[in-house]
Amino acid sequence: MADGIKVIAENRKAFHDYFVEQRYEAGIILTGTEIKSIRAGKVNLKDSYADIQDGEVWLNQMHISPYEQGNRFNHDPLRKRKLLLHKAEIAKLAGKVQQQGMTLIPLKIYLKQGLAKIELGLCKGKKIYDKREDLAKRDAKRQMERELRERNKG
Repeated sequence: MADGIKVIAENRKAFHDYFVEQRYEAGIILTGTEIKSIRAGKVNLKDSYADIQDGEVWLNQMHISPYEQGNRFNHDPLRKRKLLLHKAEIAKLAGKVQQQGMTLIPLKIYLKQGLAKIELGLCKGKKIYDKREDLAKRDAKRQMERELRERNKG
């Protein structure tokens, strides 16, 4: 928990499926009991993505489970949520997303000084051979570490 930041959820699948070119921090507009569910860690970023409509950034498919004690104040778990970014950042992102075939993927959600924030990644999709290459590198690194441990033991 460095600098008052507490990571709630990470989207590890995004690092498997995409190359992350740039990262942006954005605030989220939440309603009702959503912040209580986030603080309890009941968030899933797995299939979520962000898109830009009419100069605003919207987060889609992020699942925030309903709060148990929320009764009628609960929310729709998969509703669209507006993200807070500066106009200049939104304009820059819109240009890159339209021209270069990139997409906005939430990488993690965290609490920063009590406020919920999303780390958005400007991502480019990986091809199947890129995924295989990453897997092979990871396996080779793991194997080398195992060999070194065994050599240092004996």
